[in-house]
Amino acid sequence: MIESSPSAAMAQNSDSRNRLILVIYTAAIFTSALLLFSVQPLFTKMVLPRLGGSPAVWSVAMVFFQSLLLAGYAYAHYLTQIRNRAVPVVIHLVLLVIALLGLPLSIAGGWGTPPASGYAFWLLGLFAVSIGLPFFALAANNPLLQAWFVRTGHPQGPDPYFLYASSNIGSFLALLSYPVLLEPMLTLRAQNLVWTGGYGLLILLIAGCGVLLLRSPVVVTPQPRADDFAAAPPSLATAARWVFLAAVPSGLLIAVTAHISTDVAAAPLLWVLPLSLYLLTWVLVFQSRPLLPHKWMLAAQPVAIAVVIVLLAYTGVTKLLLLLGGHLLAFFVIAMACHGELARTRPAAKYLTGFYVALSFGGMVGGLFAGLIAPYTFSWIAEYPLLLALAVVCRPTGEEGYPRFTKWYWPSLAVLAIAVIAPAFTTGKIFSWIDSNRVLVIGDVAVLAAFAALALGVNRWKVFATVVLALTLTRIYPSDDGRVETVRSFFGVHKIVVTPNGQYHVLMHGTTIHGAQKMQNDDGTPVTGRPEPISYYYKDGGIGQGIAAIRERKGGPIRVAVIGLGSGSLTCASQPGESWKFFEIDQSMVDTARDPKYFTFVSKCAPDLQPVMGDARLTFAHEPDGVYDLIIVDAYSSDAIPIHLATREAMAIYKSKLAPQGAVLMHVSNRHLELASVVVGIAAANDLKSWVYTEDSGRDAEYIFGTSAVVSARAEADVGQLADSDVWADTEPDAEQRVWTDDYSNVLGAVWRRLRKGEE
Repeated sequence: MIESSPSAAMAQNSDSRNRLILVIYTAAIFTSALLLFSVQPLFTKMVLPRLGGSPAVWSVAMVFFQSLLLAGYAYAHYLTQIRNRAVPVVIHLVLLVIALLGLPLSIAGGWGTPPASGYAFWLLGLFAVSIGLPFFALAANNPLLQAWFVRTGHPQGPDPYFLYASSNIGSFLALLSYPVLLEPMLTLRAQNLVWTGGYGLLILLIAGCGVLLLRSPVVVTPQPRADDFAAAPPSLATAARWVFLAAVPSGLLIAVTAHISTDVAAAPLLWVLPLSLYLLTWVLVFQSRPLLPHKWMLAAQPVAIAVVIVLLAYTGVTKLLLLLGGHLLAFFVIAMACHGELARTRPAAKYLTGFYVALSFGGMVGGLFAGLIAPYTFSWIAEYPLLLALAVVCRPTGEEGYPRFTKWYWPSLAVLAIAVIAPAFTTGKIFSWIDSNRVLVIGDVAVLAAFAALALGVNRWKVFATVVLALTLTRIYPSDDGRVETVRSFFGVHKIVVTPNGQYHVLMHGTTIHGAQKMQNDDGTPVTGRPEPISYYYKDGGIGQGIAAIRERKGGPIRVAVIGLGSGSLTCASQPGESWKFFEIDQSMVDTARDPKYFTFVSKCAPDLQPVMGDARLTFAHEPDGVYDLIIVDAYSSDAIPIHLATREAMAIYKSKLAPQGAVLMHVSNRHLELASVVVGIAAANDLKSWVYTEDSGRDAEYIFGTSAVVSARAEADVGQLADSDVWADTEPDAEQRVWTDDYSNVLGAVWRRLRKGEE
């Protein structure tokens, strides 16, 4: 019989202990990140109905999360300064348990109805009192547990940054699984209960980490390996660069999210895509052997910026996958380059928590700029191109490759700038040529920036200036024909476009038309008299037919409620003696519709209009029951949809306000989401029959567009002639399609149905 030596037994015990430490700490950090980033889309979706499903809700939420992340990192940094190892463990566990007592997550009492203005600060307060404590406790876990891991004396303690990658893997999986698995499969309540259970599990894991730390021998903080990262204390300049490198991609995250969600949907599906990529970059750059070498990302970054500039110049792209793919891929490359610089310059383990404080501070600065400052400073999403230009400055300094040639770069760039900008102040042939070939000109300047960075190796400031020139050209030579004015509010950016001949005024949100008015006849004379609704609201279209049918069925004046004002087109669909009441959430839209220099529908057809302001789910619920002959829900003509207005509970509110033979008419035109079946489903869940209208007008040149609409009523007779019309299809709900509720929606399914129909 052979007995093992004491030294061999000790070595075996040490190996077992090290494996246990690695498993418990990795599991705790992974679980913490999973909870930290799954709570963001979960709770934000709970808040969305309070503010009309605005994409800005997510931007403000990101500012809150980034600010609290900084607070959590600072708290962790403070705890690591305490010499007694037991005190930080006890303090943090007590904090976690106190936070657990406030779960499951819910909107704090007294925060049900938003104010008339100051939405952003109201939202920040709501988030703070509702989920501030549990999120703060979670935010501290990543740097705190890494610092504890270093002190356990584990062999990998000198370089604990691999645990940061583990954290971001958890974050990445949480965000990616939300729109694909959690949202389509679980209700909000079920998601909330699962999250609460996960929080309890995390407390047990962190308690295990604390026990392992306290049972570990006191060790001297391990010295870093010189070939891995800098051992010297970081200078103030280094820390400032860390902040800048973290701020640019953080702000860009919110800017690109705002840009793409303007024309799709204010839903977690699109919010989590850029955020997931953002987190994936952290996973990749902090690997010991990155799958994508940093030098590759630095080389690809100028190309990615050039791609975005071309996409911004060529707004004629309408393919959802192409738009998303282009912007998101470019964002991924730019973030990889910035975060790769952070990983390359990371400090020794003893400065770990300070490094994370710098990162989180930079993230907060970028978030504050893009999420709070920019919307109140710019009338368009100017933060996107600004941050693209600043991304160039994130490149490392280096010697220029061909100094004999590049010394002429500044004079050459100045001549080029004069050549392409000066014609904008003239009306000659050069201006006409550049304006007609704007995408080519802007694209060439963008390609020049990439070529200068890669082939010529010019310094980053020259590349920066070239990128700024290209981005400036996208504003000097806009893609919109005619004169453009922009109006920005908490609820998005709206453009009022006057066509080149002044014949039409068009209201747009991104690339989506909300309404239009014909201001001049074909012979150039002004249109006089009562304006005629066009765009989606012309009398022969789905909405016009629906109004006429209900009016004819009643045989007299009707009482109508309209959710959504837009350009005010429907004010001119009313007739004398009728009562039309409008509900609108965005004051900037009311101001635009009332201004006769933009549109005259309101000034000529409803000069005394006093719309009910606020989210319609809240304001319309206060209307008296059983009074409206027709309720028109016109909140879906944009591709950014307020989902909470298309749920079973929302339809129940509409039904309760209908007169005995009333009907609900919902406008569901949308390029990227199929919503007709959603409306049919929520109507059937309230014992209403539905008829669907989908027809292409063939008159787009006259700003008269194809429309999709659904009318729902208690009985066939309530919709009059629509029930016998060839263009209104009596439609039954899809038995395999789950009904949308306040607790459940499936945006991914709506996108898939639209893509599938586009292929048929």
